[in-house]
Amino acid sequence: MERKTVSREIGGKTISLEAGLYAQLAEGAVMVRCGDTMLLAVSASSGSPREGIDFLPLQVEYREKYAAAGKVPGGFFKREARPSEHEILSARLIDRPIRPMFTKGWTYETQLICNVMSFDQENQADVLGAIGASAALLLSGMPFEGPISNVRVAHVDGEFIVNPTYEEMEDSILEIVVSGTDDSITMVEGEAREISEDLFVDALEFAHGHIRELNALQRELADLFEITQREMPEKQETPEEIVQLVHEYAAQRAADNVRQPGSKDERRDRYKTLREEVSNLVAEKFSGEAHEELELEPIVESLMYDLEKSSMRQMILEEKIRLDGRGLTDIRPISCEVEVLPRAHGSALFTRGETQSLTTLTLGTRLDRQLIDGLLPKHEKRFILHYNFPQFSTGETGRYGSTSRREVGHGNLAERALTGMIPDEEEFPYTIRIVSDILMSNGSSSMATVCAGSLAMMSGGVPLKKPVAGIAMGLVKDADHVAVLSDILGDEDFLGDMDFKVTGTHDGITACQMDMKVQGLSFDIIRTALAQAKEGRFHILDKMAEAISDSAEQLSNYAPRLTTIQISVDMIGAVIGSGGETIRSIVAESGADLDVQDDGTIVIAATSGESADKAIEMIEDITREPEEGEVYEGRVTQIREGLGAIIEFLPKKTGLLHISEIAYERTENVEDVFSVGDRLEVKLLEISDGRYRLSRRALLPKPEAWEEREDNRRGGDRRGGDRRGGGNRRRNKD
Repeated sequence: MERKTVSREIGGKTISLEAGLYAQLAEGAVMVRCGDTMLLAVSASSGSPREGIDFLPLQVEYREKYAAAGKVPGGFFKREARPSEHEILSARLIDRPIRPMFTKGWTYETQLICNVMSFDQENQADVLGAIGASAALLLSGMPFEGPISNVRVAHVDGEFIVNPTYEEMEDSILEIVVSGTDDSITMVEGEAREISEDLFVDALEFAHGHIRELNALQRELADLFEITQREMPEKQETPEEIVQLVHEYAAQRAADNVRQPGSKDERRDRYKTLREEVSNLVAEKFSGEAHEELELEPIVESLMYDLEKSSMRQMILEEKIRLDGRGLTDIRPISCEVEVLPRAHGSALFTRGETQSLTTLTLGTRLDRQLIDGLLPKHEKRFILHYNFPQFSTGETGRYGSTSRREVGHGNLAERALTGMIPDEEEFPYTIRIVSDILMSNGSSSMATVCAGSLAMMSGGVPLKKPVAGIAMGLVKDADHVAVLSDILGDEDFLGDMDFKVTGTHDGITACQMDMKVQGLSFDIIRTALAQAKEGRFHILDKMAEAISDSAEQLSNYAPRLTTIQISVDMIGAVIGSGGETIRSIVAESGADLDVQDDGTIVIAATSGESADKAIEMIEDITREPEEGEVYEGRVTQIREGLGAIIEFLPKKTGLLHISEIAYERTENVEDVFSVGDRLEVKLLEISDGRYRLSRRALLPKPEAWEEREDNRRGGDRRGGDRRGGGNRRRNKD
């Protein structure tokens, strides 16, 4: 294959696509480049279709090679391992817009592998992944109805920027990734600083113009190669007699089923009963030799799905009635409770219809922050949100254990929705962890997480700037009618044309996520959906305010209290100690956790005032400078017969208690008075050349008529009257 390259300037940056050099045995391989950031996208598929399935078996992987940034992976094995959270989220940004673009019925195992091979620390690689993957699919000849492209949009100083650098992102009030075809937007994901709905739509329109240019660039590359189109798998033709039988027996009953309001389980049971009846009827009529090659179960399942879908869509479009009897803009009943878990630092239970999130808040110190290590320099996160979706939340069983990609994606959306409302570190220096456990799910569980997360933080005393709520919008569309749905059910998501999640405060949008299943979404429809979402969001915020309207003034009794003290940088080593010995002893004795920072700041986290006070006292003892005339409690560390005792009066600071300073009376034998380990109070008499002279005698009451004896003693001492004391001093001077 001949090496060929095309390029185009997009937003002031050159993006190039190169094929024919890399991975030539794969069906499609494209190297995408922007600046010195390069990503290799490869498409491959199996030689035969996968039997017994009616879905697209597509796997999308995005990996960042450490060598791309001149780094060596950490860990024992020193190689790339399982994908990071960032890599999972980047893979989803590729998967979500590409998956709907495959022709229905393609059942070959298909893989899209995107590897970041070079990274310049400026141009972000994730948006290049979808461009490269789409171009690789065009070259492969698979039934892909693309191209599609992703772009990232920022808004800085009143101007939109396409594919901004990391530096440009720091000042942006908006960061969204937009995907689309030439005709319409198909996917949106991102966060914002309370922007208006109008600015959001303007950003989409700005992005779409650049998407068209990137799509044209992909077609330009594909036109340079002779591409053999892959054939679709043979599809089992459904006899018209079966179609007619199913419609005659089940069409009206399916329509009646969707018109009968009820819970998710009730609808599911009615559908299951009808499906079993139809399956038995078809098996009875078409189980003879003439139809022995037919696989009846998949046929019945497909026909029943089409009936249910068409019945629901017709009811919504023509009658403006939804599966649970609501109108198009109605929100399900909402209940909010806070402080439902007594030992959590904050907690909330948010229920909307048959969707429920139990969310907890945990406060930690800087040591609890999440360390992020990838192609960018290492950095830390102080706000973390985790989302758990067990199978029992939908009344089912399944895998229980490792986190799914869906859970990572939903948690990230909720985290981004709340991040802008987290107080600044100077105001609230805690690490904040939110965990949302979904207990029931029938639509928009990630939006329930946003609401419950706000409530939990407010109940736990986090000074949230503003509460945030979220709502999921849906769409049902045909050639003549459009219906935008507020607060969609799971079935409305599954059978509808759009899932559009919007979060925000009373003052603007903070995050969004949109996935389209059909082409032709106009910006007018997006404006309608955003206006409807705004009304629903305000309604939900008002319901949340009934449970708690402002953040609690006090933290939970079980949350750590943070106290900050400052020490000299020179004393950091003394506080930590050899191998961490000293700081471990402080933690063990006080029960507090310590975070010692490079500038000498020490953050003390303790659940009680006594614990914090003990830690502060121990640190001050270590770091304070001895002063002449001060009294200290010391410990005998060594006995020197004839000389006195060595006393540790501050941590790592020792001085001499001379035998003459033990008592007013003459001391013949030091060991008669002290043993190693004894504790006593001493007074610091003198500091000389880093040596400390201590006295116990100075703290004892003077005997009567001591003054004259003291004067004589002092004079005698100077003349060497006390041979032991004076002799030792002379020997020391020698």
